[in-house]
Amino acid sequence: MSKTQWTLNDMVDMSDKIVFVTGGNGGIGYIPCKEMLRKNAKVYVGARDSDKSRDAIKRLKEETGKDPILIPLDLSDLHQVRKAAELFLQKEDRLDVLLNNAGVMAAPIDRLTKDSYDLQFGTNVLGHFHLTSLLLPALLASPSPRVVNVSSMGHKLFSRGIQFETLKGPKQGTWIPILSFIERYTFYGQSKLGNILHANELARRYKDKGLVAISVHPGAVNTDLTRNHSPFLTRLVKTMTITPSQGAITQLYAATAPEAQKLSGKYLVPFAKEQAPSRSAQDQDLAKKMWDWCESELAAF
Repeated sequence: MSKTQWTLNDMVDMSDKIVFVTGGNGGIGYIPCKEMLRKNAKVYVGARDSDKSRDAIKRLKEETGKDPILIPLDLSDLHQVRKAAELFLQKEDRLDVLLNNAGVMAAPIDRLTKDSYDLQFGTNVLGHFHLTSLLLPALLASPSPRVVNVSSMGHKLFSRGIQFETLKGPKQGTWIPILSFIERYTFYGQSKLGNILHANELARRYKDKGLVAISVHPGAVNTDLTRNHSPFLTRLVKTMTITPSQGAITQLYAATAPEAQKLSGKYLVPFAKEQAPSRSAQDQDLAKKMWDWCESELAAF
């Protein structure tokens, strides 16, 4: 069982560690970048090439005195994901920690990725699956590699499993407003279930290689991830949220704590505690089916 009161002050020194964080230009992704830089890790920030990302790199340098490195990354564009992985592999032959943190939430269900996948599953799951697979040679070159997938308790509340027929191509949603609202979260929950299944299957397939894969629920965090909420829900959620620094605790524990080395295939919740995910998330056959589906879809990329 993980340490109940683990805090950022408990982080170990990360000298000589190489880290890649997706979505590290804001929200809860920014905090791990900052804290691991402070602990002397070499940090790559995977994010869109934008003013926001360049400003984040500048602020990280000012706040830590260290030099983070921006890797242009758009998880909703699978060809661009490959370019990002190739750019990293040109710079490094080893990767110690991959923190799959970026994501979208409650997007309209008719929105698709550049490659015509459901925006939430395509970004949150397929994009990260592609990146992780491409970076596997560098991860397996590390003496103690870790992959941390940021999931959500939403995988329990909204998901009905993986509806494979909904993952690609246009979808017709309901015209009834309240049901349309619920649909967004159903597809979000499906993607967050996918994050757990991906981590679990990674843990199973690469256990003998020493790779540790953990999924985490960061908590309800006050970030711009909620931009697709209704105004009322946004106000309501903000009364119950934690700060990005608090939200980053569980993923930083999974990524850095020596005792988390024993938690491969586990699901963690705030703050750095082990919890059982949904029954679907523990379904090994579903995990294998989703893995095979992702590999099949990614063959063209």
